[in-house]
Amino acid sequence: MSQYIERYQRRKLISSYFSVALSIALVLFLLGVLGLLVLNTKKLADHFKEQITISVFLKDSAKPVEIDQLQKSLALAEYTKSAEYISKEDAAEQYSEDIGENFVEFLGYNPLKNSIDVNLKADFVSPEQIDEIAAEISEKAYVDEVSYDKPLISLLNNNARKISLWILVASAVFTLIAVLLINSSIRLSIYSKRFIIKTMQMVGATKTFIRRPFIWTNIKLGMAGALVALIGLGVLVYYIDKNFPELNLLQDYIVLILLFVGVFGLGVIISWASTHFATQRFLNLRTDDLYY
Repeated sequence: MSQYIERYQRRKLISSYFSVALSIALVLFLLGVLGLLVLNTKKLADHFKEQITISVFLKDSAKPVEIDQLQKSLALAEYTKSAEYISKEDAAEQYSEDIGENFVEFLGYNPLKNSIDVNLKADFVSPEQIDEIAAEISEKAYVDEVSYDKPLISLLNNNARKISLWILVASAVFTLIAVLLINSSIRLSIYSKRFIIKTMQMVGATKTFIRRPFIWTNIKLGMAGALVALIGLGVLVYYIDKNFPELNLLQDYIVLILLFVGVFGLGVIISWASTHFATQRFLNLRTDDLYY
């Protein structure tokens, strides 16, 4: 009978430890995902900004040497990420594929123009700067028109600022929730041992001596939960980098190391603080209050 009770108590203890560690792991994983998003908000915004294209349409009278010089000067400009020349033949072929019929044969001539598609660096994607760049390019005598989607640029910049603000707000809220959830899990675990705590205190054990094993146990659980969260976070980062290589997540290894260390440290710190205050609460309670 005593062996059965002992096994039951052991299973109950293991189950309690497992639930605490799992709760910590899930909360830290979500917090790590949010941290990853916060650290890469600008990179995501820059990625979308650099998809904005300025199309420089050239006059039919433009000479090949002029076109070549313009492309090279645009490619070397400080604001340019890439500059690609598209002949009107290539443009007609692509447009025909998009609409599903050969419009050149229907019209009898190719109405499109030779062009240079310019993708700007993210720091230069703003309505004011693009207006200046477009005006500078338009001064060329062989440039017919400079076209870009101005409303989209304004919308992109406004939304990028709003998203950054809301992500910071969400980070603060989720951090608070993470602390409260981990704290609740640890407090419930210690609540089941409140009579043991009070018994040790009654036989003369100091508060520091009583707290030490609880703190050390929950710190180990916090470390275990943090390691599980980091494994999940590592898998997620690898998956994102594999499917979206343009974000270059794995190249920013310093940022990733800081994030992983921060998640691990947060698991340890919250576990220590929660255990300290939970045990202190039961140490300060009267014996009669333990039953409520």
